Amino acid sequence: MYESDPDLLVDFRDVTLVRGGNTLVGPVTWQVELDERWVIIGPNGAGKTSLMRLASAQEHPTSGTAFVLNEQLGRVEVRELSTRIGVSSAALAERVPPNEIVSDLVISAGYSVVGRWRESYDDMDRGQAVESLESMGAEHLADRSFGTLSEGERKRVLIARALMTDPELLLLDEPAAGLDLGGREELVDRLGRLAADPEAPAMVLVTHHVEEIPDGFTHAMLLSEGEIVAQGLLDDVLTSENLSTAFRQRITLSRPGGRYFARRARRAGGHRRAAG
Repeated sequence: MYESDPDLLVDFRDVTLVRGGNTLVGPVTWQVELDERWVIIGPNGAGKTSLMRLASAQEHPTSGTAFVLNEQLGRVEVRELSTRIGVSSAALAERVPPNEIVSDLVISAGYSVVGRWRESYDDMDRGQAVESLESMGAEHLADRSFGTLSEGERKRVLIARALMTDPELLLLDEPAAGLDLGGREELVDRLGRLAADPEAPAMVLVTHHVEEIPDGFTHAMLLSEGEIVAQGLLDDVLTSENLSTAFRQRITLSRPGGRYFARRARRAGGHRRAAG
């Protein structure tokens, strides 16, 4: 029987996820270590969210061996892992009642629920919630209801919630989706600060856009149609060639000032002005 390395927070070996006869992701072999910050990039339908559902123990693999926090999926109760993994996603946002008070929403992560019911929160809970909100610059939102927040504020609150339990692994599924330019830049800056914190958990961020990669991220995986195009150190993986393969069109990658930017490559000779 295969045993996972205790230094690996995610340890997938030939993992696949199949639903309705369709392979959503895999085969994937992937390891995440304690101090790594990963970005998962790929087009729509590439399998990024499916991979995150496996990493958050919300799905069990159809085949292969998957360990998360040294527990084998399929042989561990999800609730045993829930407070050890911080998750922020659009699917979670949709489950939050609009009248939920932000501080209660953040605290409820420690009880593995969404929407306060009969839980009794103490001063320690509230103090931890304030610290989590402060880490994302959202402490001033503590007494607001979730339904009154802007999209950018919601994103930061959900990440604060994911940090509430001091997780060992933080999974962020498209945290900048739907944000305007200002909101995106503020969030990317906040995540860069978090990535630079040696006390922060290992991080995995899913995105479609290289412009959303914060400073301090160390590794990348490119997915296309459920399969890995490339994975490894960020600078080795993020190349024009690899992006072109993943997105199935010619992509030009640049990095002015240390920030990644990608655009579709122009065809040679295109858009020439007619002589006359």
